[in-house]
Amino acid sequence: MPATPTVEVPTTATATRGGQVRAVRFKRGEHPSHTALTPFQRWSWRTFRARVQAKPPDPTLEENLIKAHMRVRADEYMATVWGATVVAGIVTLVAGIVVGLLFVLSGNLAIGLLIGILLPVLGTIGTFFVLQSTPGSKAKERGRKIDRKISPSMSFVSAMSSADVNIDQIFRELGRQKIYGEVAEEAAWITRDTELLGVDILTAIRNGAQRSPSKRFQDFLQGVVTTATSGGQLKPYFLLKAEQYERENKLEQLQRVETMGLLAETFVTVVVAFPLFLVIIIAIFAVIGGGGTFMIDILWGIVAALIPLAQFGFIFFMYSIAQEMA
Repeated sequence: MPATPTVEVPTTATATRGGQVRAVRFKRGEHPSHTALTPFQRWSWRTFRARVQAKPPDPTLEENLIKAHMRVRADEYMATVWGATVVAGIVTLVAGIVVGLLFVLSGNLAIGLLIGILLPVLGTIGTFFVLQSTPGSKAKERGRKIDRKISPSMSFVSAMSSADVNIDQIFRELGRQKIYGEVAEEAAWITRDTELLGVDILTAIRNGAQRSPSKRFQDFLQGVVTTATSGGQLKPYFLLKAEQYERENKLEQLQRVETMGLLAETFVTVVVAFPLFLVIIIAIFAVIGGGGTFMIDILWGIVAALIPLAQFGFIFFMYSIAQEMA
């Protein structure tokens, strides 16, 4: 999928859409191009092309690639997944053999065989499923980013609408406001459809709703199409949606603040007080109860592993919530 160009004085090229050949407009001096594959992707495509083309591409994968704005076809991506899986299988197989031999030579035959078998199996399977689920994960991440920026972007849209700006110009200007992040990217794709592909604005908005990973932005775009086609006024609709998203944003911010407060109380109890009492109790058992080395090992495990991991876990959750509030 090509990136969205700025269309000024157009030249034309031909493209096929829906079985029809149409003129596609470009900025003067520009030429149609496609996203180039990396050398590894080209090798994977040459090697596994027949395998991935033996069955129809997964519609869900194609949809996730579009929603994630990953500019690669579904069959090319699956070929890359297979290529990376083979490479990961070879690497983990070699690593498993080397590590397994080290354990075998040290006298741990069972552990060596277990590592030699499990490491390549888990590495291969894990690589395949992680890469296959990556488009869906990126699409969900884009959806969360859109939801975080939808309230201020709707204020921008309602302000433009109050100035009696046309709907296509509103989305064009919204696509240029990079401060709105992924919302601006979605608007830029709608502008691409209208100015580059020659699609009318309502069809472009409808297509944008279908490929958007955010349910809230989908509802907004579908409402634009419904309001326009039913003869309603878009200005009151934009004002209403801006107020709605502002209220929802305030409620979400309040919920996140309450969640952060709950996590702070839990942090004091679980990460500060509980390990302190546990260390004291284990130290007393080690001295009085005669636990000896075993109790000391448990004490070291709590101090060196449990407490740092718990702290890093709480830091990660607090950071994630703070990022959503940004």
